[in-house]
Amino acid sequence: MDFNVKKLASDAGVFFTRAVQYTEEKLGQAEKTELDAHLENLLARGDCTKNWTEKIFRQTEILLQPNPIDHTGARIEEFLYEKLEKKIPLRITNAEVLGQYMQDAAKEFGPSTPYGSTLITVGEYQKRIGAVEREFIHASAVGFLNPLRNFLEGDWRIISKERRLLENYRLDLDACKARLKKAKLAEAKAAATPDFQETRPRNYVLSASASALWSEEVEKAEQELRVAQTDFDRQSEVTRLLLEGINSTHVNHLRCLHEFVKAQAAYFAQCAVHMQDLQKELSRGGLEVAIFYFNGTKLLSNIWNLASALGMCAPNLTAAYFSCATNETTSLHFLFPWPSVQMMIRSPMPLLETPLCR
Repeated sequence: MDFNVKKLASDAGVFFTRAVQYTEEKLGQAEKTELDAHLENLLARGDCTKNWTEKIFRQTEILLQPNPIDHTGARIEEFLYEKLEKKIPLRITNAEVLGQYMQDAAKEFGPSTPYGSTLITVGEYQKRIGAVEREFIHASAVGFLNPLRNFLEGDWRIISKERRLLENYRLDLDACKARLKKAKLAEAKAAATPDFQETRPRNYVLSASASALWSEEVEKAEQELRVAQTDFDRQSEVTRLLLEGINSTHVNHLRCLHEFVKAQAAYFAQCAVHMQDLQKELSRGGLEVAIFYFNGTKLLSNIWNLASALGMCAPNLTAAYFSCATNETTSLHFLFPWPSVQMMIRSPMPLLETPLCR
């Protein structure tokens, strides 16, 4: 118990000395030991690396999980599962949720209807895109985010700790320098005016010279200064070696950046393939538009005008045919390859039995 109390008192004294030295430096009343230029450059480079790595890490998290509420919840979930030493369950993506909603809506609207069948198809492809997105998020987290997080939470914490120790040793060194300077000034002053004290009545005791006392104080201060200088030099070397490791960190992050770009390119390529397949599948179906005309002689010219109004040129017309709807109505069907629009025009014109094709 005595040891703990003494250690506590000693630590409090060291803390007070450092606080005094730091305050005097800020007020311009004490000298400050400057670090060498190489170490200063390494410290500035380390700070720059830490700041930009943190910004890139946070923004990449936002890119992979845009919703800040979901992002916070995901981090809490990951923390809990990590503490419980359990595997984190796969998290469903927004595209997969949208696909499921579309398929559920198709069941309500009727899967056999044009809208319902299209919702089922689009919903299925949205789920595929969601699965690709989940793979991209996982690959980015493992290959890019984790190395950045390891640097911020591992290497940089160690560097910061050693850097704080270096600053403390520097304060101790400067405090020792100030103490030695004061002791030498007092020694010189005492040597110029010897001091004799009468400590008791009728007994004149020649006390030790103040100069001798200050000489001992100077020797003690010099010894403390040598120890402080050794600690400071050793800590400077440790900090320098750690900061020089930033170069290897940049090389590692460069490799991870290439992996991230590769994963992102694969993600967009797969999404493009799925969307092209979806468009092809949707082009097999058709959207039916019924327009009624009462002048059979102007039927074809009106259809060409309608095609142009829809932004499709006449040569895109692939087939046209007549079919009988009732005894008094004939249906004329036009098929376009984009976006597979089927226009059914009904007119009370005479029945034609032969299909009209281009």
